[in-house]
Amino acid sequence: MLGGDLDALVAAQRDLLAGWGVVPGSGPGDGSLAVDLGCGPGHTSLALAGVGYDSVLAVDLSRPLLGELAAYARDMPAVRPVRADVRTALRELVRPGSAGAVLCLGDTLTHLPTRGDVAALFADVADALMPGGTAVFSYRDLTVPLTGTDRFLPVRATEDRIMTCFLEYPDDYNDYTVVVHDLIHTRDSSDADWTLTAHSYRKLRLSHAWVLAQLHTAGLRVTHEDSGPGGMRTVVLERACGLRTGGDRERD
Repeated sequence: MLGGDLDALVAAQRDLLAGWGVVPGSGPGDGSLAVDLGCGPGHTSLALAGVGYDSVLAVDLSRPLLGELAAYARDMPAVRPVRADVRTALRELVRPGSAGAVLCLGDTLTHLPTRGDVAALFADVADALMPGGTAVFSYRDLTVPLTGTDRFLPVRATEDRIMTCFLEYPDDYNDYTVVVHDLIHTRDSSDADWTLTAHSYRKLRLSHAWVLAQLHTAGLRVTHEDSGPGGMRTVVLERACGLRTGGDRERD
């Protein structure tokens, strides 16, 4: 899905981080920790280390993808691959008010089981961030059902691999989820037959308005928004300086 040219992916992600203002603070230890939730093979984690974060927690549940990242990051001690659930990782691994940046990209949010999990994650991110810290989320807004051939979404095509997604909107979950079918055609050489591999799973339907409301409730202020094809949204936010963290509440 990502294309395999890791150096190019990391360089492009560094440019995006700079444009979003995702860089460490200037004071000693100020924002030196970044967290990449749902890191996959880790191009964002590597980019975070490249822009200067002293410690990058790269969180994912996939052992193979974390293994790929560990191999890429052999010479980057700042990057720490961690196998953990994104829903609990911040509470388990990050001291409240200590992270300079928390990112959850690549449509990871829509893979969570419920909208309640999404709202709880926003609150955990706000707790984990230091005052003025930055959060970035990306996700697809699939709340408007696609019809006909618009339900076929091309993802990537190379000489020997083609990936397409097909979306279904079943009545049993009403407006809550969409069923995604991943269709992957591969071949070993240009004269070989194509082999189809198909997988199906549900994803949450998150409206942009709902996401913004939940982020506001969590104490995160929007500083930048982008929209892209296929309903993709990117939101950059700042933690409100007066927000009390979970640690503050426990001390009270």
